[in-house]
Amino acid sequence: QVQLVESGGGLVQAGESLRLSCAASGIFFSINAMSWYRQAPGKERELVASISSGGSTYHAESVVGRFTISRDNAKNTLYLQMNSLKPEDTAMYYCATGGYFKNPWESDYWGQGTQVTVSS
Repeated sequence: QVQLVESGGGLVQAGESLRLSCAASGIFFSINAMSWYRQAPGKERELVASISSGGSTYHAESVVGRFTISRDNAKNTLYLQMNSLKPEDTAMYYCATGGYFKNPWESDYWGQGTQVTVSS
């Protein structure tokens, strides 16, 4: 079965960095568009960043210049490098297939999420 397992979240201070990872199994990872979403308490889920199978990227305006999405197809792993973190980045972060570059044939799969908390 399909599994997307996130890791790398934690509690950091404003200005620090974290790198999230998402290990995928059960899908042809290299041909899937992949994304990171986040959801803060009381807020709607939002798309943070996406990457196509060819490596094209999209980043939400709120994270441009601070976050970078990448992928390692040999390791079936998706990454999100988060620098200069702010308290407003505090949320549960989810790895998912699809997103901005979703292909019509792709199914939707989600990980369980990893918590990122940024203190001021």
